[in-house]
Amino acid sequence: MSADEDHRVSTIELFFDLVFVYAITQTTQLMADHLSPAGVGQGLAMLAVLWWCWCSYAWLGNTIHVDHGVARLAMFGAMGVMFLVSLTIPEAFTDFPGGLFAPVFFVVCYALVRLLHLVAYLGAARHDAGLRRVLLKMFAGLLPSVALLGLAAFLSGPWQLGLWVVALLADYLNVYFTGPEGWRLNSPAHFAERFGLIVIIALGESIVAIGIGIGALPMSWLVAGAAVCGLALAAGMWWTYFDVVARVSEHRLTQATGIERAKLATDSYTFLHLSLIAGIVLVALGLKKSFVYIADTAHHSPGEALHGVPIWTLTGGLAVYLIGLSALRKRNLGSWNHQRLVVAVLLVAATPLLEHVPAAALLLIVAGLVLGLITFERLRFAEWRRKVHTAHS
Repeated sequence: MSADEDHRVSTIELFFDLVFVYAITQTTQLMADHLSPAGVGQGLAMLAVLWWCWCSYAWLGNTIHVDHGVARLAMFGAMGVMFLVSLTIPEAFTDFPGGLFAPVFFVVCYALVRLLHLVAYLGAARHDAGLRRVLLKMFAGLLPSVALLGLAAFLSGPWQLGLWVVALLADYLNVYFTGPEGWRLNSPAHFAERFGLIVIIALGESIVAIGIGIGALPMSWLVAGAAVCGLALAAGMWWTYFDVVARVSEHRLTQATGIERAKLATDSYTFLHLSLIAGIVLVALGLKKSFVYIADTAHHSPGEALHGVPIWTLTGGLAVYLIGLSALRKRNLGSWNHQRLVVAVLLVAATPLLEHVPAAALLLIVAGLVLGLITFERLRFAEWRRKVHTAHS
């Protein structure tokens, strides 16, 4: 059954997202277990693979009702294989002794997720020649990508990560240069809601990371105060997206038609939203490590500073998130959000100095910076913000 303009997110799509929640948690843990630039690179490459899987089914759910008929079975099948992908993430780059050779098993499961999507989509496009053509072009880009990932399973170190990057570029660029012609976006509201929900899921990971960082360690006033700062940071990231950016993006998508709508959806959501998710996941990793420093008094002093890779994931991740938000404004309104770019640059430039600040104070500074940015925007652009809220209320 084809989706229409009034189509909304179904419960089976929300159920599908639960698997993605676990996959994000596994990816954050992968980076935490390999806390180095290469380990972070592996985590980001993994996130890009997972993102492509999730986006594929978001587009499918906008084309047909995935909670009906054969499509429902395809979603459950994809969910099962995607869960196997998630379970294999810790071994996707380095196989553990015993059991299956996990790197190859990961690639096989990933390929099955993508193939199930193509089969379901081709079934939905049986009366649409244009959509069938673009799906076959996507399949043509998938084959070399999967082959490169399969080859990377037998390598290690920089060569392995390098092949992952090449495989991802082959897949992403194939879809980008294929162009929007042939893609169908039936319900802008459904599409915007799907991506808004995945941003919330990623932000939830940052909150969970605080709890994991504290773990079974004793509560103290310092831990409690730092936890409030971490939550304030997550809330500030929510605000900077949902208060205006999400509303404007959905409005632009709704106003566009035909090829322009598909192009806007590809640029603003499929590609640019990846930078938001990547930024949030990096912040989650930084928060997780910050609370290990703050709460684990047996191994860290209360005044110990976060340093090295963990602090760069916190500040750099937030900078990536703010740059991504500004890029969304550029794509949808034609101009950059300069204050967010300035804050992003300040965060990166100040990181060497922040490596000498206690971890708890670092969280206070970063959260205060985001809340200060929100306050400035509310005062400086109060009238424009009011018009946006009125137009989309």
